[in-house]
Amino acid sequence: VQLVESGGGLVQPGGSLKLSCAASGFTFSRYYMRWYRQAPGQERELVASVASAGVITYYADSVRDRCTITRDNAKNSVFLRMINLKPEDTAIYYCNANLGPYDYWGQGTQVTVSS
Repeated sequence: VQLVESGGGLVQPGGSLKLSCAASGFTFSRYYMRWYRQAPGQERELVASVASAGVITYYADSVRDRCTITRDNAKNSVFLRMINLKPEDTAIYYCNANLGPYDYWGQGTQVTVSS
């Protein structure tokens, strides 16, 4: 199983980013996919999740009106679109796949929100 994130970077407050995660090594279309983030000195937290068909989604309260999680099962990819970014969104963002008893993570992509 491999998860590869991309799309992070430095953005000004109020800006937007779209993170991507390319998955391989498992039947992507069968599983929920999740985005987590971890800020310095803080625990990793769930940001958003999307069910296998892409219809059912969940968002943390802190990002609910500013993030959209989508997936493309034909391309084995999951995305996180973030708008109106705030300094407190600064973190490493990780793609996650929970395949039954096994949890898989990407290497993460850094998002820094600063003027």
